[in-house]
Amino acid sequence: MDVIEKYFPHLTTLQKNKLEQLVPLFQEWNIKVNLVSRKDIEFLKVRHVLHSLSIAKFFEFRNETHILDVGTGGGFPGIPLAIIYPNVHFHLVDSTGKKIKIVNILAKDLELHNVKAEQIRGEELQERYDFITSRAVTKLPLFFSWIKDKIKKENAHEFPNGILYLKGGDFTGELNQIPWHHDIYPLDECFEESFFKKKKLLYLYPSHKQNER
Repeated sequence: MDVIEKYFPHLTTLQKNKLEQLVPLFQEWNIKVNLVSRKDIEFLKVRHVLHSLSIAKFFEFRNETHILDVGTGGGFPGIPLAIIYPNVHFHLVDSTGKKIKIVNILAKDLELHNVKAEQIRGEELQERYDFITSRAVTKLPLFFSWIKDKIKKENAHEFPNGILYLKGGDFTGELNQIPWHHDIYPLDECFEESFFKKKKLLYLYPSHKQNER
């Protein structure tokens, strides 16, 4: 786990062990069900685990925060974040049942009691959450239309509740179609691996931030 510890040196032994266990467990299941690209699986630590954890480089979540991970696929970014935030509640959803089945198995094997995985579309959910995460499941305007009403109005952090969307490339045109405010965090400013070049974390929020971080 050297590449993870390089950027997250203060992880506990338990957190490091669970991240270490995640990799072979996921690789084993990926042989049976195509959770991520076969050619991508050898780069699992950087392209999926570390990419998911990049959110934690910019945002610190308080205990009892509720986070929805839409289009979680094989459990990214939800599972890695759930490992390093054991007191935060994660609801991982995807429309593909076989993927959710494996996510539930992974969560059980890793003893992630703060993870709930469910086969359902994000737009069908009735609950509201502090934050919603996703990794470029579709065009931003469409994604926004699905989940814009799923954000709690009451803020428990110094920054507003909102959407944390991992995406690459130029999405200026898509952003222009969304009425919320936004901040963009280039990931290559934190990570030196070539994968992160042009990768960004997009933070969308419905009102001006009350306090600057």
